[in-house]
Amino acid sequence: MSSVSHLPIYQLDAFTQTRFKGNPAAVIPLDKWLPDDLLQAIAGENNLSETAFFVAKGDGFHLRWFTPTHEVALCGHATLATAEVIFANLKHHLAQVHFHTQSGLLTVGRLADGRLEMDFPAQPVTPVLLSDTEQEHLNAGLGLSCGATFAHEDLLVRCPDEASVRAIKPDPKALAELPYRGIIATAPGTECDFVSRFFAPAVGVDEDPVTGSAHTKLTPYWAEQLGKNLLSARQVSARGGELECELQASRVLLRGYAVQYLEGRIAL
Repeated sequence: MSSVSHLPIYQLDAFTQTRFKGNPAAVIPLDKWLPDDLLQAIAGENNLSETAFFVAKGDGFHLRWFTPTHEVALCGHATLATAEVIFANLKHHLAQVHFHTQSGLLTVGRLADGRLEMDFPAQPVTPVLLSDTEQEHLNAGLGLSCGATFAHEDLLVRCPDEASVRAIKPDPKALAELPYRGIIATAPGTECDFVSRFFAPAVGVDEDPVTGSAHTKLTPYWAEQLGKNLLSARQVSARGGELECELQASRVLLRGYAVQYLEGRIAL
């Protein structure tokens, strides 16, 4: 019989204080990098919107994120979950965690109230004019006649109000026809500054419950729209989640909680 090796695995719910809410992410510490096809297979088996893998590197960690079908360049909720694992389970003494990623150096610290604060690059969106075909895919994909559109890797769609964002019944096949990583639908909030939902069927995620990376685009957009840099946000997916967002020059600070749901071992 061949020997079986094991990897530790954690699963956490990010951007929430309540288990079974927020966005679940798997977090897997590694001693060294495994082959990319094995990392992708593990992420596919987990079947969560993101699985994060990390390896110690100097005074920080090298961090990578995988959807069930693709590696991505930036993920917020799995970064939050990874930092929580490091703070709570592995490196209790650290005040901050430094992650080396495809998107540069990301820093996460623990606040006095228990929230984590992530320091991410801001990704301002710019207006984009869709072709007639793209507009048809977008309208069919969201089930509504869409308003102004903006882009920066993802397509940001301004909706009339919170109710229209909540009412979206997405068509993943239509949205996957668009040449963007994901589609962000957003509107002013009734009990917060803005709300959003995020759809990314092109990378294997029909709807992401709470999307930190989308808020690197939403924060500069709504900061300009509302004339203030400190914003409260809710992602109004079925699971839902809450973030505090702050624009500081070319950076976005994202604050939220993460709660651990599972700790176990993967057999390889």
